[in-house]
Amino acid sequence: MEYKVIDKPAFHVIGKALHTTTKDGENLRHIPQFWKQCNEDGTCCRLTELEPTHHLLGICTDFKPETGEMYYWIAVESKQAVEDTTLDSYLIPAYTWAVFPASGEMPHAMQQLWARIFQEWLPATGYEHAAGPELEVYYPGNPASEDYSFEVWIPINKKQ
Repeated sequence: MEYKVIDKPAFHVIGKALHTTTKDGENLRHIPQFWKQCNEDGTCCRLTELEPTHHLLGICTDFKPETGEMYYWIAVESKQAVEDTTLDSYLIPAYTWAVFPASGEMPHAMQQLWARIFQEWLPATGYEHAAGPELEVYYPGNPASEDYSFEVWIPINKKQ
């Protein structure tokens, strides 16, 4: 599985958040619906206009293992304050990240990569999840294409 390890300082994002749960795979249905809604209502266009040099992000935050609850953000990295009252901001702390480049048709390729990271990569390496936000980086292109490029970023620590 291709990956690289990088350090990134803390940064702010702006966007919209969805409260969902992993219970019964609800997140696998809710998140694609959330993307559809944000594309249709212009949120994704507003975000890319606000920060044209940054890619759209999908961010999983505040995961509660005991209930499976979490927030999923559609956002962009931003150094500016939020003036749009329909958007919120969030601080992503500094972490060491495992970055997984991949390609494929959305949302299936993304969901398959997540499964491989947690079922194959994490158990087989000297790293563990650092219990922080998880990032999906969406590059320009057609997400319905079989060669659409994206990345997943997982915060990691070396196993003790």
